[in-house]
Amino acid sequence: MFDYMDCELKLSESVFRQLNTAIAVSQMSSGQCRLAPLIQVIQDCSHLYHYTVKLLFKLHSCLPADTLQGHRDRFHEQFHSLRNFFRRASDMLYFKRLIQIPRLPEGPPNFLRASALAEHIKPVVVIPEETPEDEEPENLIEISTGPPAGEPAVVADLFDQTFGPPNGSLKDDRDLQIENLKREVETLRGELEKIKLEAQRYISQLKGQVNALEAELEEQRKQKQKALVDNEQLRHELAQLRAAQLEGERSQSLREEAERKASATEARYNKLKEKHSELISTHAELLRKNADTAKQLTVTQQSQEEVARVKEQLAFQMEQVKRESELKLEEQSDQLEKFKRELEAKAGELARVQEVLSRTEQSGSELSSRLEALRAEKDALSGAVQQREADLLAAQSLAREREAVLSQEQQRGSRERGELQARLAEKESQEQGLRRKLLDEQFAVLRGAAAEAEAILQDAVSKLDDPLHLRCTSSPDYLVSRAQAALDSVSALEEGHAQYLTSLADASALVAALTRFSHLAADTIINGSATSHLAPTDPADRLMDTCRECGARALELVGQLQDQQALRRAQPGLVRTPLQGILQLGQELKPKSLDVRQEELGAMVDKEMAATSAAIEDAVRRIEDMMNQARHASSGVKLEVNERILNSCTDLMKAIRLLVMTSTSLQKEIVESGRGAATQQEFYAKNSRWTEGLISASKAVGWGATQLVEAADRVVLHTGKYEELIVCSHEIAASTAQLVAASKVKADKHSPHLSRLQECSRTVNERAAGVVASTKSGQEQIEDRDTMDFSGLSLIKLKKQEMETQVRVLELETTLEAERMRLGELRKRHYALAGAGAAPSEEEPGRPSTAPRKKPPLAQKPSVVPRQDHQLDKKDGVYPAQLVNY
Repeated sequence: MFDYMDCELKLSESVFRQLNTAIAVSQMSSGQCRLAPLIQVIQDCSHLYHYTVKLLFKLHSCLPADTLQGHRDRFHEQFHSLRNFFRRASDMLYFKRLIQIPRLPEGPPNFLRASALAEHIKPVVVIPEETPEDEEPENLIEISTGPPAGEPAVVADLFDQTFGPPNGSLKDDRDLQIENLKREVETLRGELEKIKLEAQRYISQLKGQVNALEAELEEQRKQKQKALVDNEQLRHELAQLRAAQLEGERSQSLREEAERKASATEARYNKLKEKHSELISTHAELLRKNADTAKQLTVTQQSQEEVARVKEQLAFQMEQVKRESELKLEEQSDQLEKFKRELEAKAGELARVQEVLSRTEQSGSELSSRLEALRAEKDALSGAVQQREADLLAAQSLAREREAVLSQEQQRGSRERGELQARLAEKESQEQGLRRKLLDEQFAVLRGAAAEAEAILQDAVSKLDDPLHLRCTSSPDYLVSRAQAALDSVSALEEGHAQYLTSLADASALVAALTRFSHLAADTIINGSATSHLAPTDPADRLMDTCRECGARALELVGQLQDQQALRRAQPGLVRTPLQGILQLGQELKPKSLDVRQEELGAMVDKEMAATSAAIEDAVRRIEDMMNQARHASSGVKLEVNERILNSCTDLMKAIRLLVMTSTSLQKEIVESGRGAATQQEFYAKNSRWTEGLISASKAVGWGATQLVEAADRVVLHTGKYEELIVCSHEIAASTAQLVAASKVKADKHSPHLSRLQECSRTVNERAAGVVASTKSGQEQIEDRDTMDFSGLSLIKLKKQEMETQVRVLELETTLEAERMRLGELRKRHYALAGAGAAPSEEEPGRPSTAPRKKPPLAQKPSVVPRQDHQLDKKDGVYPAQLVNY
């Protein structure tokens, strides 16, 4: 049940951690998708908590309290984690409308007091049921209870008032009130019955508790002889509880302060979210305005082109009319000249005729007829001249009319040309205004995006000094990927900046590049800070300084992008230098692999497996020699204890040897099934990380076997401690588990060798447990234990010895805490040296170098880099080995 509860709590922590990294909230669709599985987790955790409490009270009633100390500690840790989970989930709006989360008490139950079970309240999770809208109330089924509510009742009243009640029955308001009161009385009676049943159930529960208390009272009366010693113990526990209560009050105040900070942070986050949504809406509105402006500009350009075409058509028509009028004037002037020439010719001819007539008047009558003919001809000519003159006058009047029409057309064309020029000037002014408005809107969009980018970067920079961010960690590989992506976005930002300076009417490329750059730069800064939390001190400080420099330059750049004057002086390329520094530091912080050439990995695997087998064989022989020596040198209880310890060690070594042989067979099967047409060396070189894990695991097994033999030798010779054997047993069990995990990575799950390997692993664990058990039992037989007889001591002496024992207990607890801290620091240093991949010249004694060398006489402890540090047994100080470099 504890493991099940741990899995549920880890799932909830993973969900909340993803909400913090992806920057999501419970009202967004992505956040609700992540929070939906937690409803089932809340239901399971409430039942698990209730059954765990009842089971622990049952165990405390059957077993001593000291035996269950580990169970109580683990329950207290789960209680605080579960209480924080329920409190955090109840603060989210998503859960408030879907599930009612119970509240756990301020402190865990006191299992040392049996009466505390009655104070335990079962946490109940309530999921409200949604009633269908089309479901009718129950009172509509009973027709005799009165008319239904709503419009039918009003219609029934109107019908009764008009035609009278049916069958002469008349019900007034009092009867209706009486019926309503009767229904309420029936409802109240049902509720009263429910309350009575609930009260009887509570009474039965209380009676059961009273019986339990009476039984407990009888048990307390039977234990009256031990009351004095228990009283002193209870006083001591009371002092501890008071100290714990004071510590709890202090932690409560700290938690309230953290909650206030969290609420302030959430309010600030909500404000930022509202600001972000406003910026998004403003951005969308500006984009729509930009599209409308572009459409208006297109319409304006089309109208300008249409005006130009109309202007050209009018000019062409005016030129055509002018040419036609000129041609007509030229024709009329030519006709007028022709008429004038004809008239002059006729006048000259008339003069010649008059001269001839004057010369011929003298001839007499012979010429009178001719004269009459000439006169008639003269009259005809004069009539023709008059007609010609009339035609000339008509042509002149037509020419004047044409000139008037032409002048009117010219005046109308000039007026239309002036109107078109005015409209063109107005359109040009509107176009300039729209262009200025477009430029302003584009800069406003850019400034809004820059302001949002500045807020994102400022939030990322603030995380560098945020104490809550110290718990966040990241890997150098992920930091390198983020820094590389940020460097790529800088090039796009430079191109967008250059494009915007070329055309101020289009800021889309710059806005898109700036948005991507701000998110990637902020992500790089946050992951750089998280990576520095696991890095050594000097690289961590340099990484933090580089992140601060990157944030400062990025903020300076987005500040310049918000100013029109400083926009042209902005240099996005300056941000590339700190990003390159972050990239270089991330590459330096990557874990170094074993310093072995890939073509030598296959040979090293065979050598290490052979060396491990040889070390185990040597250990078995040495244990047999020690057993023979112990039979000659000791007797009695010591001989029995030594034989039992050495026999258990021999069984453990045989189990380890069988596991190594099975692992070798499984390894050969993996190589044969996975190498294909490649050679064995090429397969090992291709899967170098897996090969390095096998090498590390085999070294760990050989080293553990050697240490176990040495510890057993010292225990048999009475120069060592029994605890060394226990620690070595745990270490060799962890090493074999590492070898099994290394062999299991690439194995087929249906492989018979894999099943045999798992059986051998379980056998090794059982044999290691047998070594520990035989060691502890032998230690109890060898060590002399004085019987505690306090019958001859007075009250003062008992009090004095009690105080001395308390002083001794405090000294031992202080020493134990100091040794545990020293063990933790040693492990941290070991992990740091193993992860750094130090050169062979810098290795500590007792650790193997990865360069090819001669086989040592005894196996040495390998450099194993664990991924996590899970505690296996706090009391023994043993931790399981973890597999890495796969």
